[in-house]
Amino acid sequence: MLVNMNLASVISVIAGILILIYPKILNYVVAVYLILIGVMGLIGQM
Repeated sequence: MLVNMNLASVISVIAGILILIYPKILNYVVAVYLILIGVMGLIGQM
């Protein structure tokens, strides 16, 4: 289960970065959310 949660966090960060590469107004909001949730998940796992 720990691996799944860590993998979900990494995927969230990658998805956020990819969305920022192809910017639109709504996509910025989604990207920031995904990056923050991903980073928080990674920090929580350490």
